Amino acid sequence: MLVVGALAVVVLRDGRQDVPTGPVDAPRASPAAAARLLEGFTSAVASRDLDGLTALAPRGDEAARTLLSGVADNARALDLRGVTARYVDQAGPVARDGSWTGVVELTWRLGDVDAGTSRADVVASFAPDGDRLALTGFDAPPAGSSARLPLWLRDRLSVARLRGAVVLVDGPRRLARTVARRAVHGVDVVRRVLPRWSSSVVVEVPASAAELDETLGAQPGTYAGIAAVTTAAGSSTGASAPVHVFVNPDVTSRLRGAGAQVVLSHELVHVATDATRTPMATWLLEGFADYVALRDVALPDRTTLGRAVRAARRDGVPRGLPADAAFGTRSADLQARYEEAWLACRVVAGELGEQGLLRLYDAAAGGEPVDAALARAGLPVERLVRLWRSELAALVG
Repeated sequence: MLVVGALAVVVLRDGRQDVPTGPVDAPRASPAAAARLLEGFTSAVASRDLDGLTALAPRGDEAARTLLSGVADNARALDLRGVTARYVDQAGPVARDGSWTGVVELTWRLGDVDAGTSRADVVASFAPDGDRLALTGFDAPPAGSSARLPLWLRDRLSVARLRGAVVLVDGPRRLARTVARRAVHGVDVVRRVLPRWSSSVVVEVPASAAELDETLGAQPGTYAGIAAVTTAAGSSTGASAPVHVFVNPDVTSRLRGAGAQVVLSHELVHVATDATRTPMATWLLEGFADYVALRDVALPDRTTLGRAVRAARRDGVPRGLPADAAFGTRSADLQARYEEAWLACRVVAGELGEQGLLRLYDAAAGGEPVDAALARAGLPVERLVRLWRSELAALVG
């Protein structure tokens, strides 16, 4: 509490007079107390100390105790390491009851699968509890901020491990096991085309699309229509920053098993090729991932290219391959653009062979412009576009 001296202004007939009124109590944030509290939090996480974590909650606050108990379980199940929490700044005004929020710079690593450390700003909630400061939990980031709410700080998770795949689900254990089986199968799918790839994979499944946005520090609605995304687990994007697959359950729960499998296999191609740190034409990046994911799936073109065909019937066959901007998460006909990209990669593989498609991808990943790499391979982009448009037009009928 902050004690301040106040002045009352009294207006008299013969002028103005300032009259001291004495001390007034006003709640304030205490960065020093928050820093000490966060030291206790990281120490308890490191030692997997359930009692130590739950003791940080306000007395009588069962919701806070339950959350912190879940964090203790998550720390054990995920082998959390390298957890630090540095108080940065106050995030909003102090409430009348003395509670407040603060921005905290957090680091963490899933010990047996993450090679590097994730880093992100999170929003922690504090409240006075007698003569001490207590931790009530972690809040969703304010709209427009860069803060995140990592899944392991949100709730007690269901964790499944299977043959190098680690799955975190804010939901039932059966879903975690299902996603783990899909991840293992997806790794096998990727290795049929990229046999040298060998790596652990991490898949995170929030409870909803809205929570996916919060987990990734995105504006509300950013990933509402996206089935899954492969990206850094924190805000760092350096070479050692862990990359995970994040699944949108609001979308994938509406898919049949084969569709959900293709989604996850597609994302694991991105993991295998380090796509998040590999700039290239998006049609090749996404089309290649679908090429691998769909390579051995027996589905007719009317299914795998259905949205592209409908878009072409409505708007005409596109004049060129989809531009990078067409792959924005809120773009119209986004799924049609993905299907068009897959068809383009299928045409490349048909003309140059699968190894030719792989060489094209590797050249682009190495920084060579796609048009130049295509020309060097004997398939100028103009010819690719003609073949691609011809196949799409044939499907349109």
